[in-house]
Amino acid sequence: MASERLTQVRAAAERVAQSYGLEIFDVQLRRESIGTVLRVIIDRPDRGVPEAPEDAVGIEECQRVSQDLSAILDVEEEALGEAALAQEYTLEVSSPGLDRPLRHEADYRRFVGRLAKIVTTEAINGQSAFAGRITDVRAGDVVLAEGRRTHHVPLDRIKRGHLEVEF
Repeated sequence: MASERLTQVRAAAERVAQSYGLEIFDVQLRRESIGTVLRVIIDRPDRGVPEAPEDAVGIEECQRVSQDLSAILDVEEEALGEAALAQEYTLEVSSPGLDRPLRHEADYRRFVGRLAKIVTTEAINGQSAFAGRITDVRAGDVVLAEGRRTHHVPLDRIKRGHLEVEF
């Protein structure tokens, strides 16, 4: 039942995000020290070109999505006679952040030119943690430049990856 309600909340969040030209990166329902938190993470759609840090979702966009989604959830709560997720929660809308996770091949392509850290499921040439600038994605590998070294990390061996913050 809770899974079905979370799916409905995600669908509502997707409608709101799309109305601002955004998309949903993730929806999480977590128990935290302040209570239950419904975290909606919004992002810009992939435009098929490498993305710069200044293209990130801003506070104003998070605020607009939060206000609109909150209004929709409030209306649903009135119609249902209970909280949208059958429990009290705090709504939090945010962006993936400057150190965002990289989940799919498209993410690595999108952030060519940016610094990243990657951890693999098994060692590649004796190494399972890599850091460097993403220079390419080809033949099923993420290509990272680390100083004078170049690493070819197979996508199917990546356990987790994320961007590094650059100033």
